[in-house]
Amino acid sequence: MTQRINYIQQSPELFKKFLEFSNQLKDSTIEESIRDLVSIRASQINGCGFCVDMHVKEARMHGERELRLHHLAIWRESTLFAPRERAALAWTEALTKLAELGVPDDIYERVRTQFSEKELSDLTYEVMSINGWNRANVAFRTVPGSADKAFGLDKANLA
Repeated sequence: MTQRINYIQQSPELFKKFLEFSNQLKDSTIEESIRDLVSIRASQINGCGFCVDMHVKEARMHGERELRLHHLAIWRESTLFAPRERAALAWTEALTKLAELGVPDDIYERVRTQFSEKELSDLTYEVMSINGWNRANVAFRTVPGSADKAFGLDKANLA
């Protein structure tokens, strides 16, 4: 496998700004548990091992149940997710895998029954952020777990 560049070292100011943007989302109207689910699900779809690893550890540290994490890939069939979580996951999938004609009205309407206009806007920025991180980490093959200590994820005790 070809060794890839370290995008953080090559563009430190852009990394810093994108990290600031992502960290600002922690103060959004979207609850932490949904932000965790959204980050994991988008990362699964995008095949980003680094981000799946990171966000599963964060979710566990935030108190997320292990079974729900296992069911995230099958959230439509699972009974473990509330309507608000299901709407957020549907929105995440629609924005992560954009259809040729955009986001279908039925998904938009479902999300609007669960989220206020401000919440929907904040949720959209959350999905935008994780998709950006996924693309960078997939492009440069960032090794899962390689930043655990830097981000305090070693405290998750999931090594």
